[in-house]
Amino acid sequence: MAKLYSPEFLKAWTVGLNLVFSTFIGLAIGYGLDKLFKVTFPWLTIIFLILGIVSGFRDLLRLARKQNDGTDKKDI
Repeated sequence: MAKLYSPEFLKAWTVGLNLVFSTFIGLAIGYGLDKLFKVTFPWLTIIFLILGIVSGFRDLLRLARKQNDGTDKKDI
């Protein structure tokens, strides 16, 4: 049976999903904490949204470095 998707496509799809999901998870946690503590200004939503975005980009860079290390070893 032939492969439906190339490994590169699946890695790119994973990176995109990680970035989106980590952002939304941070947003949801912050929103939930703001509602739990009845905060008037959404400080926790903003803080956790930023943490989610940073976490997504950190994971993106980690996967890019991992991919780069794997290609360097194959070239030698």
